[in-house]
Amino acid sequence: MTRTALVVGSSGIAGSAVAAELVDQGWRVLGLARNPVAQTGVTPVAADLQDPAATAAALKDARPDAVFLTTWSRQATEADNIRVNAAMVRSVLEGVKPAGSVTHVALVTGLKHYLGPFEAYGKGVLPQTPFREEQGRLDIENFYYAQEDEVFAAAARDGFSWSVHRPHTIIGKAVGNAMNMGSTLAAYATLCRETGRPFRFPGSEAQWNGLTDMTSASQLARHLVWAATTPAAANEAFNVVNGDVFRWKWMWGRIADWFGVESADFDGTVRPLEVQMADDGPVWRALAERERVAEPDLARLASPWHTDADLGRPIEVMTDMGKSRRLGFTAYQPTDDAFFALFEQLRAERLIP
Repeated sequence: MTRTALVVGSSGIAGSAVAAELVDQGWRVLGLARNPVAQTGVTPVAADLQDPAATAAALKDARPDAVFLTTWSRQATEADNIRVNAAMVRSVLEGVKPAGSVTHVALVTGLKHYLGPFEAYGKGVLPQTPFREEQGRLDIENFYYAQEDEVFAAAARDGFSWSVHRPHTIIGKAVGNAMNMGSTLAAYATLCRETGRPFRFPGSEAQWNGLTDMTSASQLARHLVWAATTPAAANEAFNVVNGDVFRWKWMWGRIADWFGVESADFDGTVRPLEVQMADDGPVWRALAERERVAEPDLARLASPWHTDADLGRPIEVMTDMGKSRRLGFTAYQPTDDAFFALFEQLRAERLIP
């Protein structure tokens, strides 16, 4: 019997990847977004999750077996993040409740579970790395915790199992995404090549020299579907990363070589991309017109603020995946290969020249 999945945020980096993975595994897939994009094998569902009545109307005939929550909405303050994003999760779970079909809900959050929300990101007393799932919540308000609490409450009420997935920075393709390091670095490297500027690392010494890891969208997608179909993974929170570790001092040169640009030596000075790329919008637009790039708006490809937050952290950040490994999830993805696959995809789709 064909299973039905509802992917919430199907136009985003994580959502589009899990939708593709589900299609490949033979699921019937409903892709919910405010403005759905065409995706092979995915039935679009348009809804504004901040409108509970409209969300319920859009989902009245959905009858999903599993729900994958991969979206969020950035607000000006953490209090607003909590209010809006908790309500969005609640809208979805209330919308699918009448059908009584849901057996599992998977929620994607991230390492801000351990590092704190944007307003206090990487500050104060932080757990020791590598982060492990048994490390408790920080004593600070965090919209990830509010999203979890909505899922937990609905699971207790409606009788479905749940899983929480905490990726590190996600490498994948999505235009208009608020947190997109891969496309940001691709756009930045392209601009460096266009203007003759050196490809300068924007972050901290701790990130340049320390060990880190990342999560490809395809690895996250495999993990989400695995947890939704593995009884031993029910009602658990998981870290999910590619499985390798690296230092940015090595990866930065790898990326520079792929784009054919000069990688500047890091001298310990933090040079945020928000500053480096502040005046690049017109340069990108002219480049896009000349090279027939499909997206002339640099702001829809690059999110410098988010890349700065990750690469500017004052500590090295790694995540432990022992919990998933013990339960049988063995997938692995080299991170440099994930970057290169994304760059090739962006070039093939004319999003970079």
